[in-house]
Amino acid sequence: KKSKGIRNTSPQGAVKELVESLKLLEVFDADAARKKLMMAGFRGQGPVFTFMTARLGLPFVVAIIVGVYVYLLDGFELDSFGRLLATFGGFFIGFYLPNIYISNVVAKRQQKVQEAWPDALDLLLICVESGMSIEAAFQKVGDEVGPNCPELAEELGLTTAELSYLQERKQAYINLAERTGLDSVKGVVTALVQSEKYGTPLGQSLRVMAKESRDLRMQEAEKKAAALPPKLTVPMIGFFLPVLFAVILGPAIMSIPTVPKT
Repeated sequence: KKSKGIRNTSPQGAVKELVESLKLLEVFDADAARKKLMMAGFRGQGPVFTFMTARLGLPFVVAIIVGVYVYLLDGFELDSFGRLLATFGGFFIGFYLPNIYISNVVAKRQQKVQEAWPDALDLLLICVESGMSIEAAFQKVGDEVGPNCPELAEELGLTTAELSYLQERKQAYINLAERTGLDSVKGVVTALVQSEKYGTPLGQSLRVMAKESRDLRMQEAEKKAAALPPKLTVPMIGFFLPVLFAVILGPAIMSIPTVPKT
């Protein structure tokens, strides 16, 4: 199954020429952007060039849209100085919009991987203790979790491929930790690296980390449940109490005798 959008694409045409001519890879720190895009699931040079172009062009696009709205359409009814500030504000917002978008994609992807990780660890433990190699175990776990969490299956499949062609297997594990950016994954990666280096048994470490991941998932669920009552306070005050007062006081108000007109 091929990825959609700008994932796994190569830079082409005017976008590549623009980025290279303006040296945007140096101006906007291409290495940091590349790491963040990998965490969001965008791989290759194509997403990097597109991201750099968006950071260059969006400020002007947003500034033009805000300027047209406040100057030509007379939006917000601002004075001249306020319109100028709004236009400059649109410029700065446009500059940070690509970062905000990528950060949101990274957060959603990490949440999906974190939710599926405890089950994946249990499956990985079963595969390892049954005598499978770590490559076969990763492939099997990826196939099993793929329908529920394609993001994690993609990462495990890529790690399996890297284990086959990278000279140092340790680097494949480190890349997995960097692509996900999750502490729970980093802990498993550390255990895998130690097992590769010193030949220590992997089953016991995976069992402990699987239990910790399940406990962490339960704590997150309890935290969300504990935060629910305060969030329900405002809706209850705004919607439930007026109806309750109407039901209780309505009959009493209707039963009040009216004073006849003289």
